[in-house]
Amino acid sequence: MNSNVQRLKAFLGQAGRVALVEVAATKGSTPREAGAFMLVSASKIFGTIGGGQLEYMAIDKARQLIREGEMAAKRPEGVVLSGGAARVPSTAAATPPGGFAATLPSREARIEVDEVCATLDVPLGPEIGQCCGGRVEVLIRLVDGALAQQLVAAAQAEEAHLPHVYLFGGGHVGQALAASLSLLPIRVVVVETRAEALDGMPETVETRLTPMPEAVVREAPAGAAFAVLTHDHALDFLIVAEALKRDDTAYVGMIGSKTKKATFKNWFLKSADGSEAQFNRLVSPIGGNVVKDKRPPVIAALAAAEIMSALVSHAAEAARSTTPEKAMAV
Repeated sequence: MNSNVQRLKAFLGQAGRVALVEVAATKGSTPREAGAFMLVSASKIFGTIGGGQLEYMAIDKARQLIREGEMAAKRPEGVVLSGGAARVPSTAAATPPGGFAATLPSREARIEVDEVCATLDVPLGPEIGQCCGGRVEVLIRLVDGALAQQLVAAAQAEEAHLPHVYLFGGGHVGQALAASLSLLPIRVVVVETRAEALDGMPETVETRLTPMPEAVVREAPAGAAFAVLTHDHALDFLIVAEALKRDDTAYVGMIGSKTKKATFKNWFLKSADGSEAQFNRLVSPIGGNVVKDKRPPVIAALAAAEIMSALVSHAAEAARSTTPEKAMAV
């Protein structure tokens, strides 16, 4: 699996001198939240702070900072810059990602620069060709070894807490759904009993070949989502039954028709010791029935949105249920 951490390490290792561009503070309507960041090299970028003119300005300033840093590295010791550039306080360069806070008092775009750090204070209005109406302060820093390690460590921590989505079945819809899910900030695991069905999966998803896919359900972490669409209805039933008997899932979905769902319900209640409450948690057909289109890419797009919504709702509910008293007990 090619993870975001691996891509970050590859960028840092191959890009040469790099600048970190971070949204330090926001006011009003803005493209991204405080803490969002991107990395900029002389010729490439990694990530985004929201696009549009704001991002173009930040990239241009980051590359200017890179060029100035390269020039500074070539100057003899003791030589200092002169001129009218305002200095950014030295503490700003040591601020970790996501930890910078600032107020946005003025109406005009403002830029402050020194040799290793710059700030942009930008109103998102007609002055720069945007109409968001808010204001963004962007902190730009040259990345040294210590900051690179911080970025990798933060990415590793984020990746360790990504929600898991288990996709059972690598057929036409499975392939399309894997491709759609691979674009999202989640960990996708495709489970199959047939080796050939795993060919061509996106490099960002994990694949598991097993004769007992229902066992994977038992090993999954709390809060996981399960989308079941194998080539065998009986196998679908076994996997779904295993998932519904867990009370900590974010989503359990099964591809199929109303007839398939009714057949599963009859079997689940009479032969699998399932309950009505458990069955009522099943989403089937996946992707809803508002859009009457059975083409695999369309089903995949609808199902991906449905799964992501369920993960976000589950996470929000889990956060609400974690009271201060419970948090202290943990």
